[in-house]
Parts: sequence; C-alpha cells; structure tokens
Amino acid sequence: MADRAFGDPETRKRVLAMHPLGRFGKPVEVAEAVLWLCSDKSSFTTGQYIGIDGGLLTAPYPNA
Repeated sequence: MADRAFGDPETRKRVLAMHPLGRFGKPVEVAEAVLWLCSDKSSFTTGQYIGIDGGLLTAPYPNA
C-alpha cells in the first residue's frame, strides 16, 4: 500500500524524513502485535490503544 501511495521518489523521501525510524513498517510487525493480543500473554490488557506506527504519531514533524 505504501508503494502505491509513496511511489514517487521525492514524496517517499519527504515522508520517510518525517518518520522517527526513517522507514515504513512491515506487515509482520503489525501481525506480531495482533498475535500477542490474541494470546494468553495479553490476558491482563483491556481497552488499550496500541499504536503500531514506529513513533510516527509522536514525531514533531520539523520538515512537514
């Protein structure tokens, strides 16, 4: 999906410059969080928002 949205090299470079980790997330990184939520290891977790965005929503966006 990111390849379609950010296929243009300049757009991709600008978007990645705003990201704290400097890269797009991988599907497996989201899948691992989902698996944890579905497991007994998350049995004490209730009503939480888990941002799987590599810190994007907390970034200061100096280059936006």
